[in-house]
Amino acid sequence: MADPSSYRPKPGQIPDSPGVYKFRDEHRRVIYVGKAKNLRQRVANYFQDLANLHPRTRTMVTTAASVEWTVVSTEVEALQLEYSWIKEFDPRFNVKYRDDKSYPYLAVTLNEEFPRVQVMRGAKKKGVRYFGPYGHAWAIRETVDLMLRVFPVRTCSAGVFKNAARTGRPCLLGYIGKCSAPCVGRVTPEEHRELAEDFCDFMAGRTGTYIRRLEKDMMQAAEEMEYERAARLRDDAEALKRAMEKSAVVLADATDADLIAVAEDELEAALQIFHVRGGRVRGQRGWVTDKVEAVDTSGLVEHALQQLYGEERGDAVPKEVLVPALPEDTEAVSQWLAERRGSQVSLRIPQRGDKKDLMATVQRNAQQALGLHKTKRASDLTTRSRALGEIAEALGLDTAPLRIECYDISHLQGDDVVASMVVFEDGLARKSEYRRFQIKGFEGQDDVRSMHEVIGRRFKRYLQEKERTGEWEEQPTDTATAGPAATGPVPGPAATGPVPGPAATGPGLAPAADERPSVAEDAEPQEDDGRPKRFAYPPQLVVVDGGQPQVAAAKRALDELGIDDIAVCGLAKRLEEVWLPDDDDPVVLPRSSEGLYLLQRVRDEAHRFAITYQRAKRAKRIRTSPLDDVSGLGETRKQALIKHFGSVKKLRQATIDEICEVPGIGRRTAESVAAALASTAPAAPAVNTATGEIIEEDDGGSS
Repeated sequence: MADPSSYRPKPGQIPDSPGVYKFRDEHRRVIYVGKAKNLRQRVANYFQDLANLHPRTRTMVTTAASVEWTVVSTEVEALQLEYSWIKEFDPRFNVKYRDDKSYPYLAVTLNEEFPRVQVMRGAKKKGVRYFGPYGHAWAIRETVDLMLRVFPVRTCSAGVFKNAARTGRPCLLGYIGKCSAPCVGRVTPEEHRELAEDFCDFMAGRTGTYIRRLEKDMMQAAEEMEYERAARLRDDAEALKRAMEKSAVVLADATDADLIAVAEDELEAALQIFHVRGGRVRGQRGWVTDKVEAVDTSGLVEHALQQLYGEERGDAVPKEVLVPALPEDTEAVSQWLAERRGSQVSLRIPQRGDKKDLMATVQRNAQQALGLHKTKRASDLTTRSRALGEIAEALGLDTAPLRIECYDISHLQGDDVVASMVVFEDGLARKSEYRRFQIKGFEGQDDVRSMHEVIGRRFKRYLQEKERTGEWEEQPTDTATAGPAATGPVPGPAATGPVPGPAATGPGLAPAADERPSVAEDAEPQEDDGRPKRFAYPPQLVVVDGGQPQVAAAKRALDELGIDDIAVCGLAKRLEEVWLPDDDDPVVLPRSSEGLYLLQRVRDEAHRFAITYQRAKRAKRIRTSPLDDVSGLGETRKQALIKHFGSVKKLRQATIDEICEVPGIGRRTAESVAAALASTAPAAPAVNTATGEIIEEDDGGSS
């Protein structure tokens, strides 16, 4: 690891002009390229105290061994030079978008004597007109098949073309009228090129002219009683209309624009671009990138614009570029785009109307692309194996953690405090092993205390299982510190985990009354003693969502139970740092580490599972009413009772005769309502634990 002070430029050595700078490593490889309005200010920022730098920036400057710069005249030149150097040197610490697949384009080879329409992938070639990209090649072929009726342009390969010219016989498309057959001289090179240019004009969005011309010719042919020709022209117009229908109008003002959306998390970003021409979506593409440098959304947008338009000229750069966030130097980027197009380019964030709605659609596509990328990455066996190995090495474990359990606490301002436990085995989620907990040991908001309770309850049950199966030799556990047994839904069938124990045969301990499942919930196969097998297998690693306090609480809970063979760590959200018990400094996994990605995914899944449970629990509490238990009392009559009396409290104080006064409520129903409310009457007034105030029950229907 290099010391940045060893290669720091001397004071006053760096000019204060616009320019581009390069960091090189000890082997003289370029590892980072950046641009700046003021080189002196920007480069100096890299040589401040390492503790103040972003972790990714800190890794870059400690990997580098030298820095050099090039002065340019304007910020636009700096933008262009930065793009050229990134493309030339492929620096490891620069954001580089990569296609999540090779997208097909509809290409017209205007650089040939007889232009050809075809599907093309890969790098763009000079002199070829491109349309798209499209999601699927078959979509291009369907569109071309419809348009060849009107624009019979050559689609055959060079070999087929030469063979037809040699034999004097056109291919099948020439016989059925879907090729003008320039190979056998039916049209001149000039006439065929004009057909190809008309095809390009139609694909570029200038559709109205050709349809109106066909309809005019059709009417003229009908007037001249050339009905066969009129029918053919009618069919041609319908074919063009069907081709247009394949890309619906999304912007009514026939706008030419590219819409760019970004979906990102702490480690990766997905980019989606919709190409709109003539108000219709003509193409779509997506990129995915690792966030290997400290970059925000505006920075991701700037990198995307460079990569998207760095090689483009003319109409390939649209009049409008709509983005979710403007680059830091919007004026310079706009000027650079205008130079590439040859006219003004509007770079802005859509605020209202159809363009904002379409941007929301592009954003949804970006979110889905990011989720799909994460799923593909997580499902790769080699990647998972490497991730588990990296975690074991970083945390100092003897073996790879084949079973990982992660815990998260969720609440809403201290109410409805719940916890989640998710399980990953061999790097994949084991959803049948997920568990949910209600925090019972105390009231209020205390994530650290909640974590201690949950870990204690879970591993107390593990010790009970070991004792029941004979794996634990009569070692007492501290039930006072472990807290009540876990609550939540009954788990699915016991999994064969990495450290399976023998089948349970002993009598074991019966579950507490408040944790026995209801008949409806108990869909799990039972053991011989009638008790479901729960929490039977230990993890090799416990991950908690949080930093040092949560990790210390989890470790303390394990120590109190005498468990010392399970590793514990925490993953803090702010900088994705891994915390270990009794360590003052976190473990910072490399940015490209698959282990860090797996830990983040486990943590995010625990958070999702916890917050879903917390929201469902809160919604159920809000909706619950003692009137729900009254047989035969439907929603309409419940609302009538609440509306008549104003609240459950006042309804509870009413007599049976007063309840009978409500329309639709008979005496028998009134007696049932009074009995239900009497059985659920609070023994004492509710008290706000924070202020000590008595809370009046005036809930309008909840209790």
